Amino acid sequence: MVIKNVELETVCGITSKIPDNTLPEIAFAGKSNVGKSSLINALMNRKSLARTSSSPGKTQTINFYNINSEMYLVDLPGYGYAKVSEAEKAKWGKMIENYLHTSKQLRAVFLLIDIRHEPGKNDKTMYDWIVYQGYQPIIIATKLDKLKRSQVQKAIKVVRTGLGLKGSDIVIPFSAETKQGREEIYALMDEIIADHTEIENEAQHE
Repeated sequence: MVIKNVELETVCGITSKIPDNTLPEIAFAGKSNVGKSSLINALMNRKSLARTSSSPGKTQTINFYNINSEMYLVDLPGYGYAKVSEAEKAKWGKMIENYLHTSKQLRAVFLLIDIRHEPGKNDKTMYDWIVYQGYQPIIIATKLDKLKRSQVQKAIKVVRTGLGLKGSDIVIPFSAETKQGREEIYALMDEIIADHTEIENEAQHE
C-alpha cells in the first residue's frame, strides 16, 4: 500500500450517528497508552495526523481517516485509563459497541497490545468483546523496539497465552520507531481493499 492521501473525514462523539460509508473500514482499538496514535502516524507517514497525548485517555471520539479514497482507518477511543470516571468509561464502551454493531463496512479490527507486558484484564475483556461482536481481532504487539531481539518470541508467546489465542490468530510485532511490522499491516489493508473491489465488481455484473 502506498499512502498518497489521508484526510480526517468524520469525528463521532457520544451522540453522533455513525457515518454510512461505502468504502471498507478497518478499526484500531487499544489501551490508552499502548501507542495507537504513534502507530496510526507511522502507517500514514505523517508526524502528527493522530494527536499523541501526554495525558492518556484523551481520545473521546471515533475518528474516520479516509485513505486514498479507497478505505477508512477508524481510530476507536482508548480504554482502561484509571483516572477516567466509570460513567465516562461506560460512555466510551457504548460508543465502541454502537460502532461495531452498526458499521456496514467494518472489515477488520486491529487490537493493540503492549508487547512488554502480559495482557491486562482490560485487554482480555476487549479481546473477548470484539470476538463476541463477531470479529476476529488481528493483534498488533506494539513497542517492539523496547525489547531485545532475544526477548521477542517469548513476549509474543506471553501475549498469545494471555489473550487465549489460537495458532491461526495473527500477531504482528510492531515498532513506531523502526516501522517494523508496517509492511505486514499494509499487506492486510491491501487484501481488504482487493476483497471489497472484487465484491463491488461482482455486484455490478449481476
